[in-house]
Amino acid sequence: MRGIEYKGLTRIEGPVVITARSRDVFYNEVVAVYDRNEGRRLGRVIDISEDWAAIQVFGSSTGLSADDSRVEFLGKPMELRVGPGLLGRIFNGLGEPIDGYGDIFSSTMLDVNGLPINPYARIYPRDFIQTGISAIDGMNTLIRGQKLPIFSGSGLPHNRLAAQIIRQAKILDTGSAASDRAVTDRADGDRAVSDRFVIVFCAMGVKYDVARFFLDDFEHSGVLSNVVVFLSLADAPSLERLVTPRCALTAAEYLAYEKNMHVLVVMTDMTNYCEALREVSSIRGEVPSRKGYPGYLYSDLASLYERAGKIKGSSGSITQLPILSMPNDDISHPIPDLSGYITEGQIVLDRELSQRGIYPPVAGLPSLSRLMKDGIGPGMTREDHKDVSSQLFAAYSKVKQVRNLSSIIGEEELSASDKRYLKFGERFEHVFLNQGETENRDIGRTLDLGWQVLMELPREDLLRVKQEFIKKYAPRH
Repeated sequence: MRGIEYKGLTRIEGPVVITARSRDVFYNEVVAVYDRNEGRRLGRVIDISEDWAAIQVFGSSTGLSADDSRVEFLGKPMELRVGPGLLGRIFNGLGEPIDGYGDIFSSTMLDVNGLPINPYARIYPRDFIQTGISAIDGMNTLIRGQKLPIFSGSGLPHNRLAAQIIRQAKILDTGSAASDRAVTDRADGDRAVSDRFVIVFCAMGVKYDVARFFLDDFEHSGVLSNVVVFLSLADAPSLERLVTPRCALTAAEYLAYEKNMHVLVVMTDMTNYCEALREVSSIRGEVPSRKGYPGYLYSDLASLYERAGKIKGSSGSITQLPILSMPNDDISHPIPDLSGYITEGQIVLDRELSQRGIYPPVAGLPSLSRLMKDGIGPGMTREDHKDVSSQLFAAYSKVKQVRNLSSIIGEEELSASDKRYLKFGERFEHVFLNQGETENRDIGRTLDLGWQVLMELPREDLLRVKQEFIKKYAPRH
């Protein structure tokens, strides 16, 4: 029976408390826990049996007494209030406004756990997103409705890269419905800009200066009125991080599927989220899996990542850009490893490139976009896009082999062909990859730069590009 309070706790284990269960309690139900001084703190049910329920308290359990505390099961899941006033607002990790403007004026409440999407209702992502960054647009293209994480490491400029993508991301106008893809190329290969994104920014366990960097960047670039911010800072309870991305994705689903907006969701740092998940798993006494993470880490991450995409009946979309720090730059660590299985590619940042002053330091070979092939080409970007990208990958792979050989026998002993590839590698990194934080390159400029660096190689080595494209885009080669 709802509204009845249960006095006393069976056990207190850090932020998890055990109590006698209500008859009809359900998983993920919101619970109010009262201490002896009538202080109220929220929690949610994370485990149940016939006789007891385990409750995860959002905050410290300091002050709770096993004898004097009271528990009230509220009979509802955790919900987020949504409405037209979402944009431009700042919330904490539990979806409560912290910008001083009060609550959202709306009666619409949505379950933060989301609703399953019928796979048949999904629309395959095909629309090219121009980020203005050559390493992404040219070789690891982002598609509207895709989930493309950034795999980074401590000290690498992933925050600067994410902020630049937020400022510059554009959906290009194809001139017709997405289904027929009928569009006429301009002479310069550019497109007219049609739609800009609204941004849902989700920070989990980040330091105040990182949050301040993003907020200042949103304000200075003029996009703050199109951003919804959810902040769970490093000094907030770690378990709050488990709710923060779900609140953010609930807001994104409302804007995308109810208001037909194109939403870009940036979540940083997913490693902090997984650490909080491991903490809860350890408290509950669960058998650990790889490196102490719970065995359900894969399915838990999938419950977040799979809330991206396009669905029938709505012209809106959700594109995800999760950021995760690889511990010790180890791409085989469980977090990036499992994320790579769920998402449609990854942007990997390279520490060596960063130390050489190249920005963005996007690693050429481990980065990929699995949906790229369906979002480029005539009518979407430019007819030579696929060939240029493929040739750049192949040539840069050869560069890596030559550099390894050079480190063994010395550069002086290399053949003339190998030396040309070394020169191509330098030009590729400093001309194509390297660009300023304020430099916004359209796709035509990116592909032209690709041809410019490919001209360092002899024509007979360009086996992945059609001869007709060489005559059209590199006639003097």
